[in-house]
Amino acid sequence: MKEAEKIIQVKNLYKIYKVGHTKVYALNGVDFSLNKGEFCAIVGPSGSGKSTLLNMLAGLEKPTKGQIVIAGTHIEKMTERQLVTFRREHVGFIFQSYNLIQTMNAVENVALPLTFRGVDKKTREEKAKKYLKLVGLEKQMKHMANEMSGGQQQRVGIARALAVDPQIIFADEPTGNLDSRTTMDVLKLMKQIVREEQQTLIMVTHDNHLASFADKQIHIVDGKITRIDEQTQQRAIGEYGE
Repeated sequence: MKEAEKIIQVKNLYKIYKVGHTKVYALNGVDFSLNKGEFCAIVGPSGSGKSTLLNMLAGLEKPTKGQIVIAGTHIEKMTERQLVTFRREHVGFIFQSYNLIQTMNAVENVALPLTFRGVDKKTREEKAKKYLKLVGLEKQMKHMANEMSGGQQQRVGIARALAVDPQIIFADEPTGNLDSRTTMDVLKLMKQIVREEQQTLIMVTHDNHLASFADKQIHIVDGKITRIDEQTQQRAIGEYGE
């Protein structure tokens, strides 16, 4: 059996803020790695450093020190311009608040990031329709964002993240605005996509129950990883697969 391909390697990562004369360690020496095609949850209470970690992995914040290697590239050494290109070419985002444009329909919302890449209209629309079908919204393609339920809007958000063919998808509390049943539907969908599309998905959550859906759970408290749990695919699905 060949060794899994490492997509992310984080080594000795620190983020230190100065508040007056005090140093605040948002991240305090974090180390871990993730394989291609893994669904990982970063879980911890409010203020634990989990969102700071997500922002650094996505190239939105610079570390104080340490290394972040994504698909063989050291992103901590990149300039702001290089980071913008890196995010556009390698990363998809799923937001808690969906971030859809209310005056656009589902296809237009999913196709929007491709517009910024200069993809032609026909190709954009074909890709948008493909991923809307994948997330189960074949009948809602022409619906405006404000005509859809929260769960449907989040599915559009997932389709939009997938449309850019990202190596990694980052999801920050992606089910925070959804009821419990819709939350389970969206998590099952995200898990299924990781399997079928061989995407790597990193989700930040404060909820241990939601985190238990992931293949790997990185528990973070006060800027330090307290433990990393891994579980088999069968256990993860079996627990929620009724």
